[in-house]
Amino acid sequence: MSTVPGHARTVGAVGPAAAHRGKRRRGRDASRRETRLAAEVAQLAEETAQLREAMASRPVIDQARGMVMAMVPCPAETAWEVLVETSQHTNTKLRDVATQLVATTERRRLAPEVEKAMAAAFRRHRSGSA
Repeated sequence: MSTVPGHARTVGAVGPAAAHRGKRRRGRDASRRETRLAAEVAQLAEETAQLREAMASRPVIDQARGMVMAMVPCPAETAWEVLVETSQHTNTKLRDVATQLVATTERRRLAPEVEKAMAAAFRRHRSGSA
């Protein structure tokens, strides 16, 4: 221990209680960091899974968009809007709407609610009210 000349204050002394509080604080900080990192890893894993799913479904969605462009004659953006509207109005995932549409090339029929929603979307986009 050293004292500053002219002052009665002691500099550099740390008792056992202060050292114990420091260890607890460092332990809590490490625990918080681990919890934060674990949450970040879980979020990144979920995002990665979603991106992989999107990449896997992209080709069928692009095929469906091309089919809409051929059926309606319209630009790619309008075809996308038709597919999205159909998906939203039927509460069906976009990739599932696209899969059903592409399956019509194998003589399968669209689900009635998808067919009805898609026809309505076509009409809205043809009339320009979309």
